[in-house]
Formats: sequence, structure tokens, C-alpha cells
Amino acid sequence: MTEADFSVKPTLAGALVRLEPMSEEHFEGLWRATSEPEVARLTGSHGEITAARAREWVATRAQTTDRLDLAVVDLATGECVGEVVLNDWSPEDGRCNFRILLGEAGRGRGLGAEATRLIVGYGFERLGLHRIGLTVFAFNPRARRAYEKVGFVAEGVERDALCWEGRRYDSVWMSILAPEWSRHRGFPDAETG
Repeated sequence: MTEADFSVKPTLAGALVRLEPMSEEHFEGLWRATSEPEVARLTGSHGEITAARAREWVATRAQTTDRLDLAVVDLATGECVGEVVLNDWSPEDGRCNFRILLGEAGRGRGLGAEATRLIVGYGFERLGLHRIGLTVFAFNPRARRAYEKVGFVAEGVERDALCWEGRRYDSVWMSILAPEWSRHRGFPDAETG
């Protein structure tokens, strides 16, 4: 059983990004990112959400005790470019799910990899988790490579998990375990050489 405390909302800083507790000040950046058609496709989001409902959701993230939602702030611009989340927490098993959402302003510069390392490291080193898992759609090899660079390992495929614009796509299950993280701290390529 894990000793995780998801009620604590930390600020985690790297060289490129700062992860910070989500608040009203992050709404505009998150709304811009989630409104992008490419983000909807990459996350498999079919439904529309109103700005009012999204604003209300952002305002409640600080009070949640069963998940951790942090805004991703680009240190070069000071703008919120997305979010990272640890959710679907199973305290009995010491595991949870990870997801990341970055708008166009946050892509292609290593911000996602650094944000992933920061939150995954926090999950293992501070929350005492044993396993962090995720799913990525097969049409998103860029994200899969980014997760592998941090140490996530493919476990299996959920066939035809998403129907997008009339086509069906697989979803790849991936995870990273605490012993793996303790060996490479998010840089598995350094282990091999």
C-alpha cells in the first residue's frame, strides 16, 4: 500500500517547465490547448465542453484528494501550455494513471519530456507509488517515443479502442515501475550506454 497524498499540490521546476497547482490563472492557456483540433484527436476527445464548464473544472483541481492535476508552464514564455495528471489512483496497489496534454505552443521543444520526468519522479520519489501507467493511441508515435525516452515500456495493445472520423485505432498500454525509475531516473538510454 502506498503512502501517497494527492491532496498536496506541489510546484515542480525543471530547466524548461514549471509544474504548478492549477488555478484560474491557467485557464486561458489550458482552454487554448484543449480547443485545438489536434489535441482533441491525440486525446480521443469526442465531446465538446463549454468554456464555463472548463473554467469550473480548473477551479476545482486544488481541492481534489484522489488525483493530482498540475499546469505546465513554459519557462521561456511564462505561459501555461498544458497539464500533467496523475489519476485513477489505487492506494491498495500503489499505482495510478498518467496523462499529459500539451497545446501546439508546448510541443517540439522537450517540454513534454521534462514535464513527464518531473511528475513521474514526484510520483515515485515523493508519493511512494509502485506503478504509473498510460495509454497512447497508435497514430501518435511521437508521444510513444517521448514516453519511451522517459522509461515507459509497452505492455500490450487494446485493439480498436478509438473510433475517430470513421476509422478505428489501437491504443498501446505502457507503464513504468518504481524499481526501473530508481535505476535510471527517467533517462533509460543512459543505462545502456
